[in-house]
Amino acid sequence: MTTKIAVFKGKRVRKTIHKNEWWFVVEDVVLALIDSSDPKQYIQRMKQRDPEIAKGWVQIVHTLEVPTEGGKQRMNCANTEGVFRIIQSIPSAKAEPFKRWLARVGYERIKEIEDPELATKRTHAIYKAKGYSKLWIAKRMRGIEVRETLTNEWKKRGAKEDTEYSILTAEISKATFGMTPSQYKKFKGLKRENLRDHMEDLELILTMLGEATTTKITKDKNSKGFIPLKQNAKEGAEVAGSTRKDIERRTGSQVSTRTNFLKQPQNKKLLKKK
Repeated sequence: MTTKIAVFKGKRVRKTIHKNEWWFVVEDVVLALIDSSDPKQYIQRMKQRDPEIAKGWVQIVHTLEVPTEGGKQRMNCANTEGVFRIIQSIPSAKAEPFKRWLARVGYERIKEIEDPELATKRTHAIYKAKGYSKLWIAKRMRGIEVRETLTNEWKKRGAKEDTEYSILTAEISKATFGMTPSQYKKFKGLKRENLRDHMEDLELILTMLGEATTTKITKDKNSKGFIPLKQNAKEGAEVAGSTRKDIERRTGSQVSTRTNFLKQPQNKKLLKKK
């Protein structure tokens, strides 16, 4: 899932990609169109005024994970069609330009589907704006590709998204680093942040090694179904785990670090180490 903050008339509207389309945080959309600082209350009044939208709310709105200042939170989001329906219930002079803005955002997403390189450039620009170095970004982007290749294989071979993906991922992390992702986040002092956005070079490289090896084993064995895929994940990650242990034996230091980039940009931390 990719998330981005857009700006409409000075108002922040968070949007996230879910099932290959943009979904917008409903509260942000409402706040951009009303003269009030309490979108939650306005939404409740809107439902009372418009029984039809209240009746179809569960079809229009879905709860998705969205990054916030306090970490990732599950928030009510709607796709472009749902947002247009919500706008119909908001008597505001700002509605028409907002509709045009939505149409432009939708067009940008269509262009990214036609040319995936545009989405890659956008993600690269986001990491650069956050203060990550070019070399780190290159590894992170490659890691995203490796991860996507693996999850595509899992999907084709019968793994269920969310529940089984998370179990398989935990298997890889545990065999590679001796920690599940949740344990690793705790080790680094993270809460809801993306763990891989706070990994240093070797951590990223070993993560890629574990996932790439898992992909190869899965393809070579033509595995299907959750149990065989879980065994593949363990075997693939053991290769990365053995490499990690060898590195630690030769260097005398741990590959897994407590480093995170919450308070200081990644490139500045690297400069301090030199």
